[in-house]
Amino acid sequence: MLLYHGSNVLVESPKLIKTTRGLDFGSGFYTTSNKEQAIIFSAKVTKRALLRSLAGTPTVSVYDFDFELAKQNIDVLHFATPTEEWLHFVRDNRLNTYTGKIIDIVAGPVANDDVFLMLQQYWEGVISTDDVLRGLKVKQFYDQFCFKTERAIAYLKYIDCIEQREEWA
Repeated sequence: MLLYHGSNVLVESPKLIKTTRGLDFGSGFYTTSNKEQAIIFSAKVTKRALLRSLAGTPTVSVYDFDFELAKQNIDVLHFATPTEEWLHFVRDNRLNTYTGKIIDIVAGPVANDDVFLMLQQYWEGVISTDDVLRGLKVKQFYDQFCFKTERAIAYLKYIDCIEQREEWA
């Protein structure tokens, strides 16, 4: 399968960078199988970098990834759809309170701005598990693959860079 990483720079050799920001699946190297999602994200990352007086151009790095091989050989947690387990996993990572097992790769839906208000209401006890899962069923989700260890990164093979375009910015 092809995976895409949107950034403000070309990333031929992915590196694990710790972040203090709470992300859906915690610290790691994030990719997606959706090229358009990566293009949009590359523009966002570039705009954020420019606000911090950093350079860069919207860039999408492309990797070959054998998901089945990875699942056979390393620790992979895959959420095919939003589930109660996914809700709690995302919450714990967003709040930087996850204390569970270290997983090599986590794959699953992105908790984007379109669903975040609903998730927040669930986490605060305003709506029930059944209500939030029912509400999430009608949402369109992009996927994300978070590579959390060096063992996991070894399964990514850089193959290309999608041309940088002005209209992405």
